[in-house]
Amino acid sequence: MRTVDGRVAGRRGQATRQKLLDCLSEMLSSSPYRDVKVIDVARKAGTSPATFYQYFPDVEGAVLEIADQMAAEGAGLTQLLEGRSWAGKAGWQTSQELVDGFLDFWKKHDAILRVVDLGAAEGDKRFYKIRMKILNSVNGSLADSIAELQSKGRVDKDVNPSAVAGSLVAMLAAVASHQKGFSSWGVKQAELKPNLALLVHLGVTGRKPSK
Repeated sequence: MRTVDGRVAGRRGQATRQKLLDCLSEMLSSSPYRDVKVIDVARKAGTSPATFYQYFPDVEGAVLEIADQMAAEGAGLTQLLEGRSWAGKAGWQTSQELVDGFLDFWKKHDAILRVVDLGAAEGDKRFYKIRMKILNSVNGSLADSIAELQSKGRVDKDVNPSAVAGSLVAMLAAVASHQKGFSSWGVKQAELKPNLALLVHLGVTGRKPSK
């Protein structure tokens, strides 16, 4: 791990760097991204702006570092689908666990994902790539599952697996980022997950689940 000027960071330096990232993550959960300043992050971490600039070019650079770490964890979402069956009751369990895992991941990383979504929406390719890395971890596995069902004659031959998978993943991401808003529609969190899982199951298999 190196500093901005290329020097190798020692153990203390790495600890300071991580503390700055942890403090920034905490601040993003309670303050708008645009309002977070280097001096505030440094003060919260008990160090100076000069120290911050040893490790990051600016707040955005540090945010991208947090986002990269989060995206690396997001790659593990593919495990929610690997080797899973979509037949019968097992298919219903697969769709439920996919929804649970996806929404839980979004909830855990809500603050940084809001920043990633903002950057991606504004056309920043760095944030767009991070967002797609997370979504691709589910999209590819989902498309493969649909294609496999199609090869067995259990999904209509006119279905485009990639189009369906992409639509389902986009839906999951939109719902995940709007979880708090469902309460204003009279929908409880406990009601949201099974209904979303139902839509996922219908999308993948074209059938109502066997419960």
